[in-house]
Amino acid sequence: MALTYQQSRMVRATIPALKEHGERITSTFYRNMLTAHPELHNIFNDVNLANGRQPRALTAVILRFASDLNDISELIPRLERMCHKHCSLGIRPEHYEIVGKFLIAAFGEVLGPAMTPDVHVAWTKAYWILAKMLIGREEQMYRAFDKSWTDSAGAGGWRKFTVLKKVREAEGVFSFYLAPKDRRPLPGFMPGQYVSARFEMPGMGFSQLRQYALSDAPRAEYYRITVKRDRGMQVRKAGMVMSINPGLVSNLLIDERQRGDEIELSHPAGEIFLDTESPSSAPLVLISAGVGLTPMISMLEYTSEMQPSRPVSFVHGAQSEMPFEQHIRGLKERMPRLSVNVFKSRLADASLVGVDHEYDARVDLAAVGVQDLHLDHGAAEYYICGPEQFMVEMSDYLVLKGVSMSRVKFSPFSTGELEVKETK
Repeated sequence: MALTYQQSRMVRATIPALKEHGERITSTFYRNMLTAHPELHNIFNDVNLANGRQPRALTAVILRFASDLNDISELIPRLERMCHKHCSLGIRPEHYEIVGKFLIAAFGEVLGPAMTPDVHVAWTKAYWILAKMLIGREEQMYRAFDKSWTDSAGAGGWRKFTVLKKVREAEGVFSFYLAPKDRRPLPGFMPGQYVSARFEMPGMGFSQLRQYALSDAPRAEYYRITVKRDRGMQVRKAGMVMSINPGLVSNLLIDERQRGDEIELSHPAGEIFLDTESPSSAPLVLISAGVGLTPMISMLEYTSEMQPSRPVSFVHGAQSEMPFEQHIRGLKERMPRLSVNVFKSRLADASLVGVDHEYDARVDLAAVGVQDLHLDHGAAEYYICGPEQFMVEMSDYLVLKGVSMSRVKFSPFSTGELEVKETK
């Protein structure tokens, strides 16, 4: 179903106009699709729809793919990320039918007379080339899922869990220990991966899904996720501090889920992980900010159990109280080659016992020793997780110091695409 040379030219000729009107495309596409198929609210993140992140990300990938159908090598990591997200949400082939119909229709609204019947056919073919690539990869992933999760159609289903315990880790940060209700052993996962949690939202009439990193090493008895309260944007009005657009799902989870309550989870997924099937002995550098430390804790815990002598550097930025302080102390005692550098923008009075350095500042890799960052080791592995700007800054510094981007992995929290360029 490859495009002819003439069809490829037609598609490429329309891309500048589509990029110029990207916001209109995305708003039209999602509005019309969700009006016709309100059940899709049960899959899509309404927050990312409202702020435009999810529509922009999808449109950007499709336009990037169509702009050079003969060379998509640079796009493959994004496509892999999409497939993991889709499988964590239970996306199926029939969803691609719906998306394709309304996306091409939105293209037509923007292009007007330029969307001739021939151009419509060309764009439809281009879309389905991409869609079939994603569907094929997602089918592979679904087949690899533990059978306790897959539904009758072979796609990812949902499994019921019970809250074993809820632990406060820091101000506004809580860990949930979740055991399967059927008491069957849980499959393993790669440290750094995540699960989706599904919640019925009171008064909304549909479910909402959110991804949470697994924050422990793989356990057969339970999974652990660590959740931060989302206070939204803080603004001052009439002498009072008010929150605008506070998080829906995370806040509901923290406020309303206690020991013994039920939570539905998807199968673990995620393309950014510590590869436990091909373990490395090279230095491991974990850089995080805020609740971005959750996948790093999973990697750290796994390494402490399976490779306690591996050189590991943990660099973290927090406002004041850092989650897992006691946990990090214990790991440092058990891991002789673990170094820890903590940056706090509001430094607490007491020092963190067992930590090498504690700085009263935002994370500044220039303040971390070359030895701790293992910049002199050509095989050191770097993992970064946190807000997008944070990850850009950390990656830029590493690249400036000669670290190849092939050794740097970063996991954006949001749907948006993070661009980090390697200097030549």
